[in-house]
Amino acid sequence: MKILITGTTGYIAKRLALQLLEDNHKLICCVRDMSRIPDEIEEHPNCTFIKVDFLEPELAQIPNDIDAAYYLIHSMATSSNDFETLEEKCASNFKALVSKTKCKQVIYLSGIVNDKSLSKHLKSRLQVENTLKSEAYALTTFRAGIIVGSGSASFEIIRDIVEKLPAMVTPRWLNTKTQPLSIRDVLTYLSSALCKEELYNKAYDIFGPEILTYKEMLLQFAEVRGLKRRIFTLPFLSPKLSSYWLYFVTSTSFQLASALVDSMTVEVIGRPSDINDHISIEPMTYKTAVDLAFQKIEQNSVISSWKDAVSSGVFNDQLSKHIELPQFGCFKDVRHRIVTDEDYTLDRIWGIGGRNGWYSFNRLWKIRGYMDKLFGGVGLRRGRTHDTYLEAGDPLDFWRVLLADKKEKRLLLFAEMKLPGEAWLEFKIVKDKLYQRAVFRPKGVWGRLYWYSVLPFHAFVFNGMINALVEKE
Repeated sequence: MKILITGTTGYIAKRLALQLLEDNHKLICCVRDMSRIPDEIEEHPNCTFIKVDFLEPELAQIPNDIDAAYYLIHSMATSSNDFETLEEKCASNFKALVSKTKCKQVIYLSGIVNDKSLSKHLKSRLQVENTLKSEAYALTTFRAGIIVGSGSASFEIIRDIVEKLPAMVTPRWLNTKTQPLSIRDVLTYLSSALCKEELYNKAYDIFGPEILTYKEMLLQFAEVRGLKRRIFTLPFLSPKLSSYWLYFVTSTSFQLASALVDSMTVEVIGRPSDINDHISIEPMTYKTAVDLAFQKIEQNSVISSWKDAVSSGVFNDQLSKHIELPQFGCFKDVRHRIVTDEDYTLDRIWGIGGRNGWYSFNRLWKIRGYMDKLFGGVGLRRGRTHDTYLEAGDPLDFWRVLLADKKEKRLLLFAEMKLPGEAWLEFKIVKDKLYQRAVFRPKGVWGRLYWYSVLPFHAFVFNGMINALVEKE
């Protein structure tokens, strides 16, 4: 079948695309930025990529002969205060475009919406579902709760909390009940529903076999990891204080922390249905899902992460617009060294950040990360998705990868830390020389004061870093 996928660079869609390609389907993958095509599927003969921004659909050209489509666009982590309007507009534009094709079925992944007092985000999910309904095609909706898998937002946040805090004082929403579902089971539901007419124009809650509180999820996570943890809940932490608590303890952005706290106060319990009769599946337990997630992490084979989403940081533009370093109105720190072993230096560059650190004065990098977190930035806690592999769009501590081309021998990063300006960091090998460029485009007087205040540190931080990239240990 010929299938259209939206949200191609997102956590769910990237994994689903691989699943569908294994099933020998032909994919039309929608991306907003052609520089962010996932490497895992870029060269696949059954994969075609088209540039589509569903907020600005005028230039979009969707093939007429598609059989089905997946709607996997979600704005939960966006910094916009008007995300409901943005989501409704995206859904409406998608519907208008797909209705002109031969598409028979649209499959939409939503959230469980059975509680009487829904959060803003769950209300928005329901509104999107209603918007997507059409007489031109059949809509199949799967409503999931907490999704558990390596790289998922819920998994990584719970991992942060459990592994960093032996004892914790937590907000009362940790007693809220939910039904966590493995990412593998989610992908089975989504891929198995294709063109099943008995699922047309129906909505199903999909959920795991257990009803757990968030506190129970934390404690079971700790059991899987062989850790002893004590949890005390307080009744007087407001949603805003809870958001700050989640923001400072975990690697999440404040926008996502606020959205999660808003949703975590709502019970997410699914309604039973006959969906497991139509799709042969027995959802796995929470502990099994956590254990499988760590197997992926230990094998360094995490396919996608919530941090890959550009909205997980402060960067809201297309990456391709920032690939060329600015030449005017900027401050620059440019250093170069002779490269004696090109493969070694490239491996060092591609392994920078995350658990590997920045090779020189790591304590200062950590202090800078703490300061950034204190002022509302992303800090260093996002780390990186893979220890040795990078592609455009990846998070790298408080940077975003704009370009990672080993053939061109160039890595370009854009700063997502809180700054009075814009900053780039580039590593490039040209004719046996490694060039390391830090470029800062200030905004106003504060930007210039900031540059001169950190300038004394550049002499040893940047100097030590480039030396470590070319000199073997």
